[in-house]
Amino acid sequence: MFPSIDSCRAGLPARERILVTAHDLFYGEGIRATGIDKLIAESGVTKVTFYRHFPSKNDLIRSYLDHRHRLWIDWFRGALVRHGCAELGAMALLATLEEWWTDERFRGCAFINAAVEFGASSDEVLEVSRLHKEDMIKAIWSTLSPGRGRQALAQSLALAVDGAIVHVQLGMDARRVLANFEQILRATLKSIA
Repeated sequence: MFPSIDSCRAGLPARERILVTAHDLFYGEGIRATGIDKLIAESGVTKVTFYRHFPSKNDLIRSYLDHRHRLWIDWFRGALVRHGCAELGAMALLATLEEWWTDERFRGCAFINAAVEFGASSDEVLEVSRLHKEDMIKAIWSTLSPGRGRQALAQSLALAVDGAIVHVQLGMDARRVLANFEQILRATLKSIA
């Protein structure tokens, strides 16, 4: 899904190397489960260098979420186009989700995960997560035919996408979840036709 950065990580400037390392560890293992010492060791920087770029873990978390958002939303929009949103409209969501869920690195939505990890203890994480979901809704909205109810439909489909993401993350068979999501998608689109 996303380009592999591991092979070129060593050639990145220190700040980007820390950020890429944080992305992989935070998404793969969890934000709270990943300690600063592990981030420093795996990014190959000194503590001084780490703290020069990210004075606190919270600064790194915000940068990670911003980085993840840019990566994911660019991928999502591109995948919708690749899978024919111009011809298929919202039905392109099916192939887009399948592409994501079958990637061996899939570990759910980084923003749902972060919101669950931090809950009400971090307004900033919740705000960044809400903004991410708003951009996802806009991307889905762009696949829909113009007309009344377009925004409500995009929000409904985004809600269904999030629910389906959680089901796949819980280990439910991705193909079965896709089949169920397709039923929801077809019924929702039919209701406004």
